[in-house]
Amino acid sequence: MDKMRTTVNTIALLILLIFASCKENPNDDTPWVALFDGETLNGWQKLGGEATYAIKDGTIVGTTTHGTPNTFLSTKKLYDNFILELDYKVDSSMNSGIQIRSNSIPNYQNGRVHGYQVEIDPSERAWSGGIYDEGRRGWLNPMTNNPKAQKAFKQNEWNNYRIEAIGDTIKTWVNDVPAAYLIDDKTAKGFISLQVHSISKDQKAGTDIIWKNINIITDSVSKYSRTSPLTPIVIKNHLSIDEKKDGWELLWDGKTTNGWKGAKLEEFPDKGWIIEDGVLSVLSSGGAESTAGGDIVTKEHYGDFELKVDFKLTPGANSGIKYYVDTNINKGEGSSIGLEYQILDDNLHPDAKLGNHEGSRTVSSLYDLIEANVNKPIQPIGEWNTAHIISKNNHVEHWLNGTKVLEYERKSDRYRKLVAESKYAKWPNFGELDKGQILLQDHGDLVSFKNVKIRSINNTKE
Repeated sequence: MDKMRTTVNTIALLILLIFASCKENPNDDTPWVALFDGETLNGWQKLGGEATYAIKDGTIVGTTTHGTPNTFLSTKKLYDNFILELDYKVDSSMNSGIQIRSNSIPNYQNGRVHGYQVEIDPSERAWSGGIYDEGRRGWLNPMTNNPKAQKAFKQNEWNNYRIEAIGDTIKTWVNDVPAAYLIDDKTAKGFISLQVHSISKDQKAGTDIIWKNINIITDSVSKYSRTSPLTPIVIKNHLSIDEKKDGWELLWDGKTTNGWKGAKLEEFPDKGWIIEDGVLSVLSSGGAESTAGGDIVTKEHYGDFELKVDFKLTPGANSGIKYYVDTNINKGEGSSIGLEYQILDDNLHPDAKLGNHEGSRTVSSLYDLIEANVNKPIQPIGEWNTAHIISKNNHVEHWLNGTKVLEYERKSDRYRKLVAESKYAKWPNFGELDKGQILLQDHGDLVSFKNVKIRSINNTKE
């Protein structure tokens, strides 16, 4: 009887243990997909430098190499909205990261990998889990004000990252501790990469970083998203840490009309322009030049400068960014006079095929004077593009989405010859001011602007 009772009790105990186990580990129906099969690098490719990657005991091992730039093991597939989890172990002497929504384009810095990077930082700074913009803007969301996340990283042990990229929001966790919370819409889609950072001559080659359990969710991602107690860092119409260090200033604050006025007015236009959700838009009024609200200009004048402006076109739209503008030159009809970075729908607007210099009225060209590179990296209509103008010691460059598309020497004989052959020939010394205003053009079409920022070179503003 005692033996039978013991057997019954043992069976009962086993049933309870099984029930408890099932209760603690319910069936997980989360649609995880493995990015690494544990045996091969199928679906991955190496970009950038010449550091090595190998498979060992079901892990990916990246090893540092002297004399090579950053190296990236990248997915061949591009991802937009996703949740990514992975484990990694890093030597305490290394810096590394996980690239997300990143790209490698031939005409962008010779194919340099660029995009968001979730930092792996075992140094005393302890910014693991922070978000860096590789090859572009630098630090976006460091861990300066998040000591809990800084302490979550484990030296010389396995660490877990959770990365959520949904819409314009990126959130990270380090070992289940909330780390970064960023709102930014610079890039919506790209590959995922495992980085082996470059090393200096003084650093030891052959140092490893190891990854495993690399899994992703791409189906119904919002359903599986976690809430974060952190306050988000919003990048739209804000300067990054590195931009502030480099002397950049916001030329438009994203909320008000401060610092701007109508090109032919003493105040900002009371019609034709709207500010909504951090975006400044000139409204459609039939396509005529400067007949509704009119152009707007900065109240300050600039000499040598760098200017960046994000712009978005609507189908068939026309606008422009002018520099070295003197609003006293043309008091009559039409736009104020200045050198112009053209903004245009090249496919639908007829102006793309006009002008005395072929192609000089296409997007990012120096309007009516110099055509931009035909291989320029333009985003589709309705998506954001970044215009970048650099003017220093009369050497001027136009950039589009990180790629230089033209350059010229202001005041040179060649420049003056181009002006003499253009619609600007009637304006003496056109484009040769030492200082002028920056202008956003009203050409009667709906065009939007944001992230308007400037850096004066040698403090040349007034």
